[in-house]
Amino acid sequence: MLLTELIDGLDILYTRGNTDIEINGIAYDSRKVRKGYIFVCIDGMMTDGHEFARQALDNGAAAFVAQKALALETDLPVVMVRDSRNALAYISDRFFGHPSCRFNLIGITGTKGKTTTSYMVKSILEAAGKKTGLIGTLGTRIGERVLYSERTTPESLDLQQLFSLMADEKVTDAVMEVSSQGLALQRVKYCDFDTGVFTNLSRDHISPAEHASMEEYLLAKCILFRNCRQGLVNIDSEFAPRVINEAQCEIYTYGIDSESDIRAVNIKKFPGSVMFDLITPWYSQSIKVNIPGRFSVYNALAAAGVCGLSGVPKEAVAAGLEKVQVPGRAEPVDTGRDFSVIIDYAHTPDSLRNILETVKDYAPGRVICVFGCGGDRDRSKRPMMGEISGRIADYTVITSDNPRTEDPETIIAQIEEGIKKTGGVYTCITDRREAIRHAISNAAAGDVIILAGKGHETYQTFADRTIHFDEREIVREILEESFQ
Repeated sequence: MLLTELIDGLDILYTRGNTDIEINGIAYDSRKVRKGYIFVCIDGMMTDGHEFARQALDNGAAAFVAQKALALETDLPVVMVRDSRNALAYISDRFFGHPSCRFNLIGITGTKGKTTTSYMVKSILEAAGKKTGLIGTLGTRIGERVLYSERTTPESLDLQQLFSLMADEKVTDAVMEVSSQGLALQRVKYCDFDTGVFTNLSRDHISPAEHASMEEYLLAKCILFRNCRQGLVNIDSEFAPRVINEAQCEIYTYGIDSESDIRAVNIKKFPGSVMFDLITPWYSQSIKVNIPGRFSVYNALAAAGVCGLSGVPKEAVAAGLEKVQVPGRAEPVDTGRDFSVIIDYAHTPDSLRNILETVKDYAPGRVICVFGCGGDRDRSKRPMMGEISGRIADYTVITSDNPRTEDPETIIAQIEEGIKKTGGVYTCITDRREAIRHAISNAAAGDVIILAGKGHETYQTFADRTIHFDEREIVREILEESFQ
């Protein structure tokens, strides 16, 4: 495609050089530039792409897009724009032929429930015989094929490339998790969303590296509903009125406690599942989901609502919800013993409360909670989560999560501030493997151990290294050791 065609309609300050040249590809990482590529200089949080223009040139760049002057003398075309992130999204969409308009695109945003809801939607769509794509925290899936994803919501160039691949492989429907960062950093700009979903909002991602405040966090989420044809909002969320007010599309609602378009009644909770009657504008029917808890009802309502808006028959909705499985979300680990282990991604106050209350409802013995908090993230939630575990769990083991550049013991001390208020029984073991070992060795018949915070993750990140850390493997290893 000619450069002049790629930038046609873009908000340009000025151009320098001949733009009637063929462009073979796009890159925002100078190391990935090849001959004939256009290099888009992104001023990021960690590095500034403008500083790597020379490396891009050496690798064969044919043109540059920038929002700041380049310390580079070249006769090659330079397109100067107000916002190079916007430019990357714009030209990526044009380069790949606006692929998101070639299938039904569903975007799900919110603090909790994005991953589970997206898997539920995928399961329902596949039960209806549709070839489905999925992009999110657990990677990218095109039908049965699994691809690696570096981010929950990929950078705009990578996203448009994935959409193009999906379209070429005849995907009919795609569902993706849309993070607040993905929205704020324009990764999904120019995507043709058919339906957007708002699950909820709670304190998370508030830090210098992410969002400065809850208000900023909320407004980032609201961007999705200015860029889709129809929206589905959890009416039970206290933030629902703001989302609806900010929306520029037709809005439908779902909920449990409030009147809504899609609603659950007659909810019945079981140790490994939940059942309810689903009421929608299109039909009513009984639903079973083999993921326990009230939060599973909300996720199922969102998924059923999305698929109802997409015209999926009720039989596929029921079948898809009953068979869905999501790694790291209330995921049981077979212990072969008289106690249970559940792995859950709960890493916010609300999500920790949800999983603890859910298990507390049915646990025949004690609820033992093993958790920590991630480093370089919102510190205010640490004592909150300590207090929640202290009040609900019978025994808490405070440990490390992904400490990143912070001191793990400092994080643990901040969690302790909250649990001390409760009088709850707890211990602190910094090494997470040893914390899990302690919980297992102290478990009695009927106890349920919740390993919270890591979920699907198979690694642990420290200041100087990242190690392999799969809690499923660790539980099995500890159990095997006890047999020896």
